[in-house]
Amino acid sequence: MIDETIEEIRRMQTHSSSVIAVKATTALGELLDRDYQNVEAYERDLERNAGALRRANSSHASLHKAMREVVDGVLGETDTVEAAKDRTQEVIDRITERIETGKHRAAARASTTFEDGESFLTHDFSTTVLEAVEVAAAEGRHLTAYVTEARPRYLGRKTARRLAEMDRVDTHLLVDSAAGHMLDRCDRVVVGMTCIVGDTLYNRVGTFPLVAAANVADVPVVVVGSESKIIESDFVFENEEREPAEVIREPVVDVQIENPAYDATPLDLIDSVVTDQDEFKP
Repeated sequence: MIDETIEEIRRMQTHSSSVIAVKATTALGELLDRDYQNVEAYERDLERNAGALRRANSSHASLHKAMREVVDGVLGETDTVEAAKDRTQEVIDRITERIETGKHRAAARASTTFEDGESFLTHDFSTTVLEAVEVAAAEGRHLTAYVTEARPRYLGRKTARRLAEMDRVDTHLLVDSAAGHMLDRCDRVVVGMTCIVGDTLYNRVGTFPLVAAANVADVPVVVVGSESKIIESDFVFENEEREPAEVIREPVVDVQIENPAYDATPLDLIDSVVTDQDEFKP
């Protein structure tokens, strides 16, 4: 289970960083079925596997925090293998519950910020943003959503399909390059977050130019995500270069394909951050 989860994370088969953190944390439960001679051997194996899961994607702060918390919560806390396993299960349960409930609470808090008749623009695919919109619409608010395609993986199409299934949400799908053109139709921009590290928002590539354009157009930008994605220290964000085949299938002689997975947006361009714990202005 651990090896399969590492491979899934590396291939980015799961788009949500919260889901990735939960899967990685849960995968460590595989160690509870293994035999160990002593608690030291168990702790070494836990630390090794947590490290391997953490390194599978160096761009997700929530994954980094979850793996660190499991290791810190178990190492040196018990004297026997069985006690260490019991402790591990308790920590796993606590972390997964916090991440999952945090995500839903962030969506619930963000849903209250949507007003009836509002038009908003969103980028890529954020399950937290989608849940917030779904809750707002279910409570009777009529919304108009503009969604970027989020090339080259076209994850925005997945977002548009989800939004189109919701009552009272009028959904529009647009090419990424039209985002600035469409801003005059929007009351605000609402995006999710991969993570916030210090004074920088890291999110799917295309977020920075969208936020910069919104600032020029004087359109507010709101970022939505759980507190587990915010980290102040002990984490260095590492971008990922995606496969060139996502951009162009046929190689072009003497052309270097640039396909970064994420970009960096200064927090001073953001008007509001909504989490499960709070809503604040950076």
